[in-house]
Amino acid sequence: MRLEIQKTKKQKRMIIVPVKEGENIDRALKRFKRKFEKTGIMREIRERQQFTKKCEKRRQTLIRARYIQQIKQQSETA
Repeated sequence: MRLEIQKTKKQKRMIIVPVKEGENIDRALKRFKRKFEKTGIMREIRERQQFTKKCEKRRQTLIRARYIQQIKQQSETA
């Protein structure tokens, strides 16, 4: 079972899931889905659907960092 996905013209990402003899196909499919999710291809496709400026991306990362920092501080005090 192979799936080939192009990232750009130069780079290719390929997910290979070897299916052993006598192995359940559902189990192999589950491994494939897990690998596919880890590569982050779907996240990248969703991000590329609409353009976001660099300043917007930077702003979002700062907001996320502040939020995480607040959660860590709250867990330390509790």
